[in-house]
Amino acid sequence: MTDSIRQRLDDLAVSETGFVFDPYSGATFSLNATALCLLRGLKDGLDRDGLIARLEESFDVTGADLSRDIDEFLELLHYNGVLPREGAG
Repeated sequence: MTDSIRQRLDDLAVSETGFVFDPYSGATFSLNATALCLLRGLKDGLDRDGLIARLEESFDVTGADLSRDIDEFLELLHYNGVLPREGAG
């Protein structure tokens, strides 16, 4: 994870209920329990395997769909400007 992505994650304000404020864009949004779990994992510095393990532990789920779910969540964060793409200036 690049320093710019880590900084963006650190700067996101996240409530216990999943309400998120992005101080860079001023955007606010709400996350469901799964997305909140993933965002907290990202803020904790977890890699893909760590995120999968956290989802499995938190929601009693397993399977290949978890990796796809993580990819879709990351794509939403990129698409909505919450996170820069790695390697982007």
